[in-house]
Amino acid sequence: MKLIRTATEPAPTQKKDSTGSAIDRRTFLKRSGITLGGAAAAAALSPTMMRKAQAAIPSGGDGTQTIRTVCTHCSVGCGINAEVNNGVWVGQEPAFDHPFNLGAHCAKGASVREHGHGERRLKYPTKLVGGKWVRVSWDEAINEIGDQMLQIRQQSGPDSVYWLGSAKFNNEQSYMFRKFYALWGSNNGDHQARICHSTTVAGVANTWGYGAMTNSYNDIHNSQAMLVIGGNPAEAHPVSLIHLMRAKERNNAPLIVIDPRFTRTAAHADLYLKIRPGTDVAIIWGMMWHIFQNGWEDKEFIHQRVWGMDEIRKEVANWTPDVTYDVTGVREELVYQAAKMMADNRPSTFIWCMGGTQHTIGNNNTRAYCNFQLALGNMGKSGGGTNIFRGHDNVQGATDFCILSHSLPGYYGLSAGSWKHWSRVWDLDYEWVKARFDPTEVEGDGGKPVSPMNYKGIPVSRWIDGVLEDKANIGQRDNLRAMVFWGHAPNSQTRGLEMKKAMEKLDLLVIIDPYPTASAVMHDRTDGVYLLPASTQFETYGSVTASNRSLQWRDKVIEPMFESLPDHTIMYKLANKLEFGPEFTKHIKVENDEPLIEDITREFNRGMWTIGYTGQSPERMKKQQAHWGTFNITSLKAEGGPCDGEYYGLPWPCWGTPEMGHPGTPNLYDPSKPVADGGLCFRARFGVERNGESLLANGSYPVGSEIKDGYPQFDHKLLKQLGWWGDLTDDEKGAAEGKNWKTDLSGGIQRVAIKHGCAPFGNAKARSVVWTFPDPVPVHREPLYTNRRDLVEKYPTYEDKKRRYRLPTRYASIQKTDHSKEYPLILTSGRLVEY
Repeated sequence: MKLIRTATEPAPTQKKDSTGSAIDRRTFLKRSGITLGGAAAAAALSPTMMRKAQAAIPSGGDGTQTIRTVCTHCSVGCGINAEVNNGVWVGQEPAFDHPFNLGAHCAKGASVREHGHGERRLKYPTKLVGGKWVRVSWDEAINEIGDQMLQIRQQSGPDSVYWLGSAKFNNEQSYMFRKFYALWGSNNGDHQARICHSTTVAGVANTWGYGAMTNSYNDIHNSQAMLVIGGNPAEAHPVSLIHLMRAKERNNAPLIVIDPRFTRTAAHADLYLKIRPGTDVAIIWGMMWHIFQNGWEDKEFIHQRVWGMDEIRKEVANWTPDVTYDVTGVREELVYQAAKMMADNRPSTFIWCMGGTQHTIGNNNTRAYCNFQLALGNMGKSGGGTNIFRGHDNVQGATDFCILSHSLPGYYGLSAGSWKHWSRVWDLDYEWVKARFDPTEVEGDGGKPVSPMNYKGIPVSRWIDGVLEDKANIGQRDNLRAMVFWGHAPNSQTRGLEMKKAMEKLDLLVIIDPYPTASAVMHDRTDGVYLLPASTQFETYGSVTASNRSLQWRDKVIEPMFESLPDHTIMYKLANKLEFGPEFTKHIKVENDEPLIEDITREFNRGMWTIGYTGQSPERMKKQQAHWGTFNITSLKAEGGPCDGEYYGLPWPCWGTPEMGHPGTPNLYDPSKPVADGGLCFRARFGVERNGESLLANGSYPVGSEIKDGYPQFDHKLLKQLGWWGDLTDDEKGAAEGKNWKTDLSGGIQRVAIKHGCAPFGNAKARSVVWTFPDPVPVHREPLYTNRRDLVEKYPTYEDKKRRYRLPTRYASIQKTDHSKEYPLILTSGRLVEY
């Protein structure tokens, strides 16, 4: 719902005067003992808690503190004002001055106060003994879990413990969790992003450099047309629809929805295309057939900023209207209308969610989406871009900090150079870190020997096979023997019967969560299970990253309830037991077993140069939080006040050190403004030439650049060649020697590049063809369980892989079995806005 505050009504954070005769809406609600969401939440309270809450609300609001926080229910990142009295969360309001939600709340956001009462919360640590849950102390739990893990480590190696993290961690906890299992000595860790948007990150990053939303929800105000595929933001991201509707109202922008289901978002559409599930590439190529046929592509943009579009054109030529109709089920006139709407109304934006990613060819889907926008010249423009709607409130941040099995924080990968970089950041000896891993080389995905330290771990979607697969077929010393579900429930995963079997085979199962989850009960175990209470994100503080790459500071609303502990406190306790506690927090202050959040932020600021998580200091984020209302609701740029000129959330990349004061990058790859003011070009990530052709930009560069053409990534050699080495201070020269823009811990290389108007990561063309992928040009492949058996021969899936991410991976052997007669219908799932 959207609440409208009158011009004369005081802002939520203003102090109320209860002595005057006038009374505003908010004061009336507080005196009545009711605040937004309070009546709904009251039904869930126990009588004891209800009495406490009622007694804590003072007459006239005296003593009530307003605390600014961020909703935990989706990636929009709505601001909330929490009302707290005597440690009790007594009410909430949407923040009317917040630039994302503008005083709006959805059904999910209106319920967040319920987390602060806890009728269904885990109250204390327990373990399963003889089929019954027995209460234990934290010390008992940590010691017993740690002893079993150390025994498993000794017998089977560190890779036999799996660390499943959470998109519900804040950034600081996400960073510490990835550091935790790195120092444990394993890459067997992952989180929800593997299931939802891993194909987005891989597909988009391999097209133009970064695998994230390019613009923002608010920038959609500038769109002249909008296309949503595989998403239903009206119910999954309700507040985001405010921004889509603003584009319709402001620009008369048409909305196109492509989805197998007619959703609530489709109900707002000017044009709806109902596709057969799994035919995303086919429908996009069908639209691009009309674009190329009619000459609607942006030829100048392609010439300057795109490599390989001719290969895309060849594949698209196969998708004539009749072929597109046969595969997708969409008539030619609708495909033509959709293509023409997007071509006639530029800049147009392309939005997708998990309906486009959760496929065996998800990378092909996301790269087809990118190529569509490249063909129309919609990239690097306000109102254009690929607006990728992430799911959880900090799934973007958890992904950026790489709670993943294939990379270190900042997408540095797992090479020896990457480990050496992070060892320098952590101030740890690289050889000590290396010795934490199993020393035995194993057969890697390509059949060559590889060290476990440099080998991608098992993804969350396959942990079941890590337990059940024959040990001889796994790319590590032994099977998984212990599993930690930390802020992640298995409800969204398939293969439930096999999951139950895997849970029962484990030596140890640990669940850490504010609430009891399916992980604790779906098995038939009678022992070997621990259930530990973690605090919610409202009982700690730190930063979170919204879908648009903006970092927001979230204050603690209440103290941890019952015996729950913050996630990073539990990590610290367990790290001490597992014998790497001193290294885990070497330069991080710890009080009462809780690592200081601000010190964690400063540590990742010191190392996350690749994606620009270096300029967002705690102080800068807190200052922005205190001045939400100064940011323009469309450009997200502060107009006046102490944050003047900064973009809200200092969206990454926020280059250099905090002292440089970079404002953040609101729209990726936008050369219409200087790099120092958030401008950018495509990243030179894939070399400078391919088959004799230059991969660097051709005559395109950000405003103010002293290099009027494409250029490679900056390193110490390039600075010297350009004569810019002298711009570094003596200290910066010492740090930058032998380094590049992403390994120079001083930030000097980035500072000097930006001083001369250049992007530290180079200036290249986006690549339409990804030669490192199984399908360099995205192609349609029939789903594994397709009911169109007549199309399998023409559009087959991939061949089986002997080993991928340490496990045998089956494609063709699954697809060859015909399930279409037994299961003739393809069901799709969705979510409801009413909770």
